Amino acid sequence: MSEVFRVISKLEIKNHNLVKGVGLEGLRALGNAEKFSEFYYNQGIDEVFYQDVVASLYGQNNLLDLIKHTAKNIFVPLTVGGGIRNMNDIYNIINSGADRICANSSFIKNRNFIKEAVKEFGSSTICANIEAVKLDKDYFCFYENGRTNSGLKVIDWLKILEDYEISEIFLTFVDFDGSGKGIDEEYIDLINKNSKVSIIPGGGIGNT
Repeated sequence: MSEVFRVISKLEIKNHNLVKGVGLEGLRALGNAEKFSEFYYNQGIDEVFYQDVVASLYGQNNLLDLIKHTAKNIFVPLTVGGGIRNMNDIYNIINSGADRICANSSFIKNRNFIKEAVKEFGSSTICANIEAVKLDKDYFCFYENGRTNSGLKVIDWLKILEDYEISEIFLTFVDFDGSGKGIDEEYIDLINKNSKVSIIPGGGIGNT
């Protein structure tokens, strides 16, 4: 029996344009994000994830208009992340047409925010993003688009997020991002054995 995959297109957005770099650095504009999302939808993608890559720097998510337009034209789950600081940000994103939100920086800085978000919107609506960087033979959680080390080991943060009833976790291997060389499968196997939360790996995926 062949293994069933759920394929999610994570689109990194800057000023409504799709951008891509290597290791979350050197971002290069590729074109209109909405057109790319429609293209992937027509190709049979299972979900679209919009990540505002400059939102944390500016302290706000600027994708509401893009979310509204996209939600009218694609009919798969839409997840949105970047610059989500409070409950009002979540309300605005969901009311604009997104199905789920995904946060990183704000969850690391304020764990009570995780608790409030899950209580208000339900576990299925709240996801976490982890930007994993390998240091001294172990992975640590970074934030602000891979710029700042939280000091938290990924495996420890996963347990905390699980306790807060996060529904799914997007795990980005920063060192692999943009390389197309694959992910750290050995590490994925390790954390899957130690976590009850669904882990969605990314960063470096170039084939099935």
